[in-house]
Amino acid sequence: MSDDRIGHRAADLLPEELVAGSEDPRGQAEAILADSDEREADPDAAPDSFLERRRSDQTVDPDETTR
Repeated sequence: MSDDRIGHRAADLLPEELVAGSEDPRGQAEAILADSDEREADPDAAPDSFLERRRSDQTVDPDETTR
């Protein structure tokens, strides 16, 4: 994980992360990215998680609905 990537993530915290505050935004960003990388590499890494991957030809047309 690059320092640049961590720095960008620390600088761009989500609104809910900003509200909660952080004494160490860089450490928080590093932990978030490490967890994200692990889940992407192994979709079964976290209980009750599911990473769905679709190709563009597997998406729903805008005119289609689920109702």
